Amino acid sequence: MVNRLHKAALTGDEIFATGMRDQWHAVCPSDFVARGDMKKVRRLGEDWLLFRQSDGTLRMLADRCPHRGAPLSQGQHLGDRVACQYHGVQVDGGGTVVSVPGMPGCNLEGKRLVTSLPVREVAGAVLAWFGTDPDAEPAPLELPERLTDDGISHFLCYAEWKAPWRFTLENLLDPMHGAFLHRESHSMFGGETSAKFRIRETDRGFFFEKTDQRGVNFDWVEFCRTGIDWVDLEIPYPPTAGPGGSFGIVGMGTPIDAETTAVFFWRYRRVEGWERDVWRFLYRTKLEERHWVVLEQDRTMLEAMAFDADQAENLYQHDLGVIRLRRLYRAQAEAQAKALQQA
Repeated sequence: MVNRLHKAALTGDEIFATGMRDQWHAVCPSDFVARGDMKKVRRLGEDWLLFRQSDGTLRMLADRCPHRGAPLSQGQHLGDRVACQYHGVQVDGGGTVVSVPGMPGCNLEGKRLVTSLPVREVAGAVLAWFGTDPDAEPAPLELPERLTDDGISHFLCYAEWKAPWRFTLENLLDPMHGAFLHRESHSMFGGETSAKFRIRETDRGFFFEKTDQRGVNFDWVEFCRTGIDWVDLEIPYPPTAGPGGSFGIVGMGTPIDAETTAVFFWRYRRVEGWERDVWRFLYRTKLEERHWVVLEQDRTMLEAMAFDADQAENLYQHDLGVIRLRRLYRAQAEAQAKALQQA
């Protein structure tokens, strides 16, 4: 059985700061780890090792040798296992010690002593299940339909921001900032700078949407919980952007630690046939640069905010989506901390 004592010390505040457990999270783009390669990443405040076996299978292990705690990421890739550089202990992709070269037959051999996370690769990204119990099966994962529909073309945009993960998600649950922060952009210059909002419940989360404007600016966002947390939104495109309907974004934010976030944006459009080729060509040659400008506006704003900026706010009706999100995550963090203490 994998040692999980270090997780038992987590408080509700620590979980709220470093991310929810017992759910799937996006980790990094798939091409970060080539066949036969290894990469160290930090996610949810812990260090992990991603390594791709010689057959292409991706594995994710806690970056800690079970012998003396040395980082496995400094070790040697041996095809279907990793050898710790400190004393040569070999661990396979499932976290089982398969060899102790310094003492063959050692009682460590054959024991699963390193946490190994279930992983899936979807739409160019690595997703992993971060469970509080390493021996429990992961919950079902329902992927955003925007990423699985063959009639939708998408591009993955990845970045790391020096801002708390909650700021990045709250930014997406705040449609009104589009009319101000992004007003000079190529797609969010239209519409009113005042609006009324409502929350509309769904069977997988909720919509936060304007009641007096639709299809003009960043007018709605849907927050979804389907084994993994994500948001969906659409922004109308001008005719100069080529064929297809509105431009959409599926967004996720995964805590690296309490102060840094890995952000994932799949930019999508419903286009097929020759229109799909035109859209992808226009995106790569012209539109992608414009979208990065918008993304940089968000990054610059969020990174400039104080870490405790949300402790001295005066919120109003436009912030109902943000308030709803905070209450949801705060309650989940406290429930997970209580469960860990009882375990």
